[in-house]
Amino acid sequence: MFNKLVPLSHYLVNTSASTNIIAHHAGQTYSAKQFADAVKFWVNTLQAQPAQRYALYAEDTYPFAVLLFALLHAGKEIWIPGNNRPGTAQQLPKDCQLLGDWDADKPIDYYLQTAEYSSLSLAPLNAFEPQLVIFTSGSTGQPKPIAKCLNQFQLEVDTLELLWGAQLGNAQALATVSHQHIYGLLFRVLWPLSAGRCFHSQTAINPEILINTAGSTPAYWIASPAHLKRLDQHSPWPGITDLKAIFSSGGALPENAAQQIMTFSGQTVLEIYGSSETGGIAWRRQEKAWTLFSGMHLTFDEGCWWLHSPYLEIPPCPPFTKGGELNKCKKSPPFYKGGLGGDFQLNDQLTLLDDGRFLLHGRSDRIVKIEEKRLSLTGLEQRLQTLPWIDEAHALVIAKSRDLVAVAVVLSPPGAEQLATQGRNLIIKQLRKALEPWFEAVVLPRKWLFVNTMPLTPQGKIDQRLLTSLMDADNRKFPQVLNLAISADDIKLGLKVPEDLVYFPNHFADYPLLPGVVQLAWAEHFGKLFFAINKPFSHMEVVKFIKIIQPGDELTLTLNWKANTGKLYFNFNSAQGPHSSGRMVYEGNK
Repeated sequence: MFNKLVPLSHYLVNTSASTNIIAHHAGQTYSAKQFADAVKFWVNTLQAQPAQRYALYAEDTYPFAVLLFALLHAGKEIWIPGNNRPGTAQQLPKDCQLLGDWDADKPIDYYLQTAEYSSLSLAPLNAFEPQLVIFTSGSTGQPKPIAKCLNQFQLEVDTLELLWGAQLGNAQALATVSHQHIYGLLFRVLWPLSAGRCFHSQTAINPEILINTAGSTPAYWIASPAHLKRLDQHSPWPGITDLKAIFSSGGALPENAAQQIMTFSGQTVLEIYGSSETGGIAWRRQEKAWTLFSGMHLTFDEGCWWLHSPYLEIPPCPPFTKGGELNKCKKSPPFYKGGLGGDFQLNDQLTLLDDGRFLLHGRSDRIVKIEEKRLSLTGLEQRLQTLPWIDEAHALVIAKSRDLVAVAVVLSPPGAEQLATQGRNLIIKQLRKALEPWFEAVVLPRKWLFVNTMPLTPQGKIDQRLLTSLMDADNRKFPQVLNLAISADDIKLGLKVPEDLVYFPNHFADYPLLPGVVQLAWAEHFGKLFFAINKPFSHMEVVKFIKIIQPGDELTLTLNWKANTGKLYFNFNSAQGPHSSGRMVYEGNK
């Protein structure tokens, strides 16, 4: 179908009589003519408005496409934010008009059609005009606007169709990712329109809904690793088997997830590697190495990797906000070499192979992907530190089946007072609430650790290994760490005993108690996390078990290491009083 592509700049020039179905939306089908009529209505409406800059957000893809092309043909500048959070709206330029699903109380009839405008003639668009602005998170955490023109997207569409157009045929596009990001925008909207394929407007929330939506119609799935790695033996594998293709982007798909899909459906997932700044860079299918798209080149210079891409012939960047003020981008950003359109500095670590392919080893900055939502850990920390309750914050990612964000927080005196009076759960709820205007729910911190000071390595850097160990413990065997206080004399850990510890059923089923040997194991485990205990255990001294410990109890574990005697002192206490205490002696010391 590659030779049948309609240039995006000319898409609405000759569709006035086309009955081809281009979209399914809200239980109805829409033809190219109906799409054109709706666009023309909105072109007339928008041209009558003085505003030149619009922020477009729509939940469903068909209304988004209508407003997108209407804004393009009305000669407007279009900003496409990743979400419709109030904080996101505040970061837009002051003269940016909100268009779409920003206010649930003010719905818009996006696809209103009137015969009055059906005869309106639309001229071809200037494919090199920088009308589109998309966002990505910069290394400082501020959303970074990136100017794009239609020609950049058209070059990608041409490449994608050349590679996989024959495989897709007339299949319909189904998605579990949003069109508000570059991957969804390209794969859900622009590629299907240019290639003449139908797309489904609603974003499927799970594979069962997606497969039911497809029915017996040939279809392909625009997915992300977050969706694909949730598949299990109960997933709708017969329907997945029938898909023409599965695309994935937004992060690397775990090898075990790719293998599971292959085993149960015979599908080899097509993974796309790229970024908002660069567009697509490479692809792979069930292998470790990535293959560069046509025209791409990688070079290593100045201690980092640079990408040369035909998609980087970009227009000057648009006005953007910084610190609430409108500024102009007067020169090439530092990640471009040789001026605009030159090579682009990648923030990924990679190994270039002899055959031109490459291996990825993760990012070298603090931008992470949580459920394929891009998050700046630095930005999250900065936002937390603007709150009056917090003096310092450090964010990290806990790698599990679903990656999650964890934060260690040093409370200010007012924050410590709030914690003491309101309790841990309420203050965490309030902190999450304060972050909601700025971050989507999926990237909000799920694990919290309150510390009196950030633990540091001997080099004076925040001890990432220690924080990860404290917040990523197996709570079937270890307690949940609630808080940490470090002083010159000792370490104090606030702990909560999980109710589903593996030790409880056997000790005892009707009246579960925490075994003394487990208390000793916990004391040693945390002792070795904080202290340089490198000698084998020898024996115990003055061990006392005073009060029982039961599921759900909250404890304070105090640890003190005497290096000169090789003794680790421990003490478990709670509001009820002391529970156990003793000394652990390590070999070679008396």
